[in-house]
Amino acid sequence: MNKTKKILNDPKNVVPELLEGLVDAYHGQVRKLDGVNAVVKSKLPKDKVGLLVGGGSGHEPLFAGFIGRNMADGAACGNVFAAPSPDIILSATKALNQGKGVLYLYGNYAGDNMNFDMAAELAAEEGIATQTVRVWDDVASAPLERMEDRRGIAGDLFVIKIAGAVSAQENDLHEVSRIASKARDNTRSMGIALSAGSLPETGEPTFELPDDEIEIGMGLHGEAGVSREKMLTADALVEKMMHRILSDLPFESGYEVCLLINNLGASTMMELLLANRKAQQILRDKGISVHDTLIGSYCTSQEMAGFSITLMRLDNELKSYYDMPAQSLALVKA
Repeated sequence: MNKTKKILNDPKNVVPELLEGLVDAYHGQVRKLDGVNAVVKSKLPKDKVGLLVGGGSGHEPLFAGFIGRNMADGAACGNVFAAPSPDIILSATKALNQGKGVLYLYGNYAGDNMNFDMAAELAAEEGIATQTVRVWDDVASAPLERMEDRRGIAGDLFVIKIAGAVSAQENDLHEVSRIASKARDNTRSMGIALSAGSLPETGEPTFELPDDEIEIGMGLHGEAGVSREKMLTADALVEKMMHRILSDLPFESGYEVCLLINNLGASTMMELLLANRKAQQILRDKGISVHDTLIGSYCTSQEMAGFSITLMRLDNELKSYYDMPAQSLALVKA
């Protein structure tokens, strides 16, 4: 099997080098912490609840690309597809602490759960309060009765958007955690893959998939989905995905939602727009109104070909925070 071509320097240095590039793109608004793969805002308001996001690298612009005004305050970054270590998380926690505590927000994976929990214990020893919101939006990864076992995928974006807005307005850690959890619990996603991404150090694909097949429910790191099928039309594929998403919350007539069509890495805007076309038709037919639509690369898996669909159900509280202006490298909302 041919190895994937990537434009790199030393693959072992890819994470610190990509973070240096990210810091340069922020033009002084973000800084990298010395000696660890974490980036934080250069200036934080006094008494602000810190919002620390994080996880494995390789999903850019998630997570570090969502630092900014009314967004995250910092990101702890692991190696590609690997959780950040407790010392990285603790360093970022200390940098963000303004006396009101720090909210940890990340995707629900075993390594991230363990390391963020360890960091929370270390932070508590230093007198820093933390709370945790784990995102588990992937409907394909576990049944509804085991929702806390589900993976976090592109739904992270909507939860970060809400949590960032709340943390800019409220200086109470419990309130920021409550509303972020509410956003998480009203968010559902599902992804599909046509071909694999690869690891920079090896160039090897993360999974194998025949040319004429598609994986429905594929995870961000190549975790198995719910089925493999022969190639489908865009409409048929989106119908399958939307059926699983809509029936899970469930989303019903009269609801208002935000919709995300997320590129997993190598799919084209043409394909994403075709998916959006069908998803919007289905929502209209169900009597569900779309408050906002995002289409693009927000949570990727290197050069994985495929996309995910995310819906977040809104109420007046979530809508008010979602509508707050935001400015980050990867998401700008006027």
